[in-house]
Amino acid sequence: MGAPNVVEIQGLGKVYSPGTPAEVVALRGVDLVIARGEFVAIVGPSGSGKSTLMNLLGVLDAPSSGTYRCDGVDVAGLDAAGRARLRLTRIGFVFQGFNLLSRMTALDNVMLPLAYAGVPRRERAERARRALSEVGLAERAHHRPSELSGGQQQRVAIARALVNHPPILLADEPTGALDSRTGQEILALFQRLRLAGITVILITHDGAVADAADRVVRIQDGAIVADERRREAA
Repeated sequence: MGAPNVVEIQGLGKVYSPGTPAEVVALRGVDLVIARGEFVAIVGPSGSGKSTLMNLLGVLDAPSSGTYRCDGVDVAGLDAAGRARLRLTRIGFVFQGFNLLSRMTALDNVMLPLAYAGVPRRERAERARRALSEVGLAERAHHRPSELSGGQQQRVAIARALVNHPPILLADEPTGALDSRTGQEILALFQRLRLAGITVILITHDGAVADAADRVVRIQDGAIVADERRREAA
């Protein structure tokens, strides 16, 4: 039996300002299935709909039409609290700008999602240290973001995204603020995470970055125009 799917999308559409002169059809009839352990790059130019798709995958926005099952959960059936809980437990987010709190240490930044999940402080610290160790930053646990390089800050952000053990890591242009060598190190880390069974979904406009993925989904004018598998999922 194959690996279960963590993303099942059917007929997904998104229209902004429907029925007005400013109406914009951002997504139209998107079908997408992603299995556990895949490393998928979603690629498209500015205005292609990839950011809208990312927001829907991350349950940050609601579709205008179609269905989305995230790790087996029908998102349409959730209220605001349920969607927040789904984001906290099923999806880890990594952004181009790192989004670390400057006044807090790396360890405290990684502990934040555990605090929101109600995990006791001692356990939070232990799990955050393990997560930092997994991304190679155990010795930087007590440094603030200003004392870390861009690559190290992104590793802290990845540790924070993974500390709740979500099945999905959703990364939006994660190498965009990094030099090419450091960017390759982050992509290599994603490849290791996928070998550990994490589903990595990478949003990018850069074809060279997408080459690191097992599968490349190309989006244009709000629709998927190509879906190329380059390697089998872990």
